[in-house]
Amino acid sequence: MPANATDFAYIRKFLYDKSAIQVGDDKDYLIDSRLTPVLRKHGVADFGALVQRLRANGGDPLAVAVMDAMTTNETYFLREPALFDELVKNCLPALMAARAATRRLQIWSAACSTGQEPYGLVMHMRERLPQLRDWQVRVVATDISPSCLAQAASGVYRQLEVNRGLPAPYLLKYFTRKGLDYTLNDDIRQAVEFRPLNLVGGWPIDIKPDLLLMRNVLIYFDQPTKAAILGKVRQALAADGYLVLGAAETTLNVDPTFERLTQGVYRQGGVNLNLKQGNCR
Repeated sequence: MPANATDFAYIRKFLYDKSAIQVGDDKDYLIDSRLTPVLRKHGVADFGALVQRLRANGGDPLAVAVMDAMTTNETYFLREPALFDELVKNCLPALMAARAATRRLQIWSAACSTGQEPYGLVMHMRERLPQLRDWQVRVVATDISPSCLAQAASGVYRQLEVNRGLPAPYLLKYFTRKGLDYTLNDDIRQAVEFRPLNLVGGWPIDIKPDLLLMRNVLIYFDQPTKAAILGKVRQALAADGYLVLGAAETTLNVDPTFERLTQGVYRQGGVNLNLKQGNCR
């Protein structure tokens, strides 16, 4: 299915306009390899015909399939274990102390991919913070990819997926093996609400998170898009809430209102004059 430079240029622009995904003009091979199966599946003759469909109707289900195919969905359970330990050792206990009267916590895992991040956090909380069993803990997870959300909601993972980062005791305690796959127990699966959400669009989400995990997604955006997203984070996050980014991400030189507490963990500046570098208290 040959494509010309004009077709590729339009597809790159379409991806950026709809999702802020940046594909360099030296990555046309990536567009070709990821979208050729989409064209076959949807019966589209070639890239020229694809561009015509996208121009005619950006709301076409084909447009969703294009963005789905072009998103990067790398994830695994308890990615960066030291960060999850920091959350259950310091950040969540600090939030629990601040919310002792209501005994309610709200957590949002944005760009959750196939669900390993929110599920991993729920399992880690069950093990390390058993007192939360008596709390109302709401966990919402969102992603732009319909196929990722479908797998996440199913709670079914392949052998390779459970072998990446998941401690063996968690696998034995929280999963049931069915053939070559592993299915999460209902009590963990039902603890997470999955919803579609495009971070560069509107945020129609009825949650004001105390803890917002938005890891390893800002690295794919340009500076203006990062600034716009962090501006929306400020509006969405509880005033004393925590923002968690990936190890390669930072708010430095993007949004000065956030203060880095420790690797990957941020809070809006001025929340607590006694905050110390290196922990979440």
